[in-house]
Amino acid sequence: MAEVREPKTFGWGPYGDRAAFLRSLLVSVVAGGFLAFSGAFGMDDMALGPRFAYWIPLMAAGTLWGAVAARLVFGAHPDGSRMVARILAAGLLIGIPFTGVVWITNNLFMGSQIGPRQALSLCVTVTVISVIMVAINAMVARADRPDAVHPAAPPRFLERLPLKLRGAEVWAVESEDHYLRLHTSKGQDLILLRLADAVAELEGIEGTQVHRSWWVARDAIADAKRGDGRATLTLKDGSEVPVSRTYAKIIRQKGWI
Repeated sequence: MAEVREPKTFGWGPYGDRAAFLRSLLVSVVAGGFLAFSGAFGMDDMALGPRFAYWIPLMAAGTLWGAVAARLVFGAHPDGSRMVARILAAGLLIGIPFTGVVWITNNLFMGSQIGPRQALSLCVTVTVISVIMVAINAMVARADRPDAVHPAAPPRFLERLPLKLRGAEVWAVESEDHYLRLHTSKGQDLILLRLADAVAELEGIEGTQVHRSWWVARDAIADAKRGDGRATLTLKDGSEVPVSRTYAKIIRQKGWI
């Protein structure tokens, strides 16, 4: 079987893989360019070049620190709950310590010494910018994962389950004349349907057709045996399912036998 490689992560909470981290860095650089071009926060009297030299490295450095801070707030695998509170917490964790970096940068570029009142104002400004940047990245990350907002609909076949089998795991579907015998975690029953139609409606459950008369779910297999050129699957309910040569290659490729 092919090796599955997990995406490399940088700990950005909901922006945890490499592409998302680089995207957040790009967003910060673009935002820094906008702040520089607009002369934000009373910097319009400074030449454009120094403004860019001030804002872009500062915003990029904020992203690097933000990667650490957001990991502490969101965790490695965020569940999306209390997102507003987490964004505010991450913004505070980024903004308050990063105020010191901004203070040093201001001294280098503007030679300004600030007192306690100005330091508090600077801290508020840096924190507000940090909160805004975390919120932007959170919204972009959510837009990239529509499945997290709109979960996939359950397989259509589950709507066909008889009342006594509702909520059960579908283990296998066996063709019997014009009927299908359902093998589930809650027992068996018959429904009137063609196997071909059932296979189409079972999409979304990991499984495959293994015989012209059988469809089997991967999680239902308790044992698999090969002998005399044929394979047999044993289900959790004890049913033995023959595997025809037509489908044997497919399930071998899946690693089932």
